[in-house]
Amino acid sequence: MSEITINISGVDPIEFFGAANKKFDLVKKKFSDLKITSRGDNIKVSGNKSEIDQLVEKIDLIKEFIFKNGKISIQSVENLLSDSSRFEDGIPESKDDVILYGADKQRIRAKTPNQKRIVAESEKNDILFAIGPAGTGKTYTAVAMAVKALKEKVIKRIILTRPAVEAGENLGFLPGDLKEKIDPYLRPLYDALDDMIPAEKLNYYLENRIIEIAPLAFMRGRTLNNAFIILDEAQNATSAQLKMFLTRIGPIAKCIITGDLTQIDLPDKQVSGLGFALDILKNVEGISIVKLDAKDVIRHRLVKDIINAYDKNSDQ
Repeated sequence: MSEITINISGVDPIEFFGAANKKFDLVKKKFSDLKITSRGDNIKVSGNKSEIDQLVEKIDLIKEFIFKNGKISIQSVENLLSDSSRFEDGIPESKDDVILYGADKQRIRAKTPNQKRIVAESEKNDILFAIGPAGTGKTYTAVAMAVKALKEKVIKRIILTRPAVEAGENLGFLPGDLKEKIDPYLRPLYDALDDMIPAEKLNYYLENRIIEIAPLAFMRGRTLNNAFIILDEAQNATSAQLKMFLTRIGPIAKCIITGDLTQIDLPDKQVSGLGFALDILKNVEGISIVKLDAKDVIRHRLVKDIINAYDKNSDQ
């Protein structure tokens, strides 16, 4: 049993502890096995030494954040306390976390341990499955890896595809030309590209098919070579579609398949092929699987709680 006193003088105690101690309660919840009490600028802690050391590290991060920014939100406290140790709004990240510099020179980076695993495993393997709930950054990280490969001339083109499930992969009844019909289903991919490539250059890439965005049905019969290929929302592909897609990959190619097995939108009579693919391909050399969870969520702080709530009540 160890005991220490941590002094937080130099930062605004109201900002550090939060209204009604809401921010500090997050700290106490994170380290619930420790006995933590506060009085004025001093925090008294007793318990396991290794846990105390972790607590000191997190408190130092919170203090540094306030020093740099003058304030800290509940969301940022949660981020700094999370196992992913994400640094936002003024806390510098490791240079190794930066995947590339995107439009307006913004840093596109892996923010969580599992996002970093996507980067590392994609560099080592030609095919990667990134599986996890909404908001975990799997698609965004995959697109960043593809843009990086294009910029570094590892590949010559990027192919981004999704099953257009809402239109049943039968787009004929929708108004407009082909682009107008499919764009709503592919918009998340455009949004990611907008962050990473200046608008003029992105338009050039799209017009010259250096970057191609198309529904999964359009991949049939093709050989996708010298390319970084991303299949997004793969839970909405059948086994036949997934087999078709995976057998399109040429000898010089990288591929990331993303999906969320809890959000299958296929019609009732159709079965998702993603779970089956994960099962039969898990031991194939050159194929890697990264599973993300609520800890990787980088959207609004409530998204993590929503995912956890649904997970606890998944049988209802």
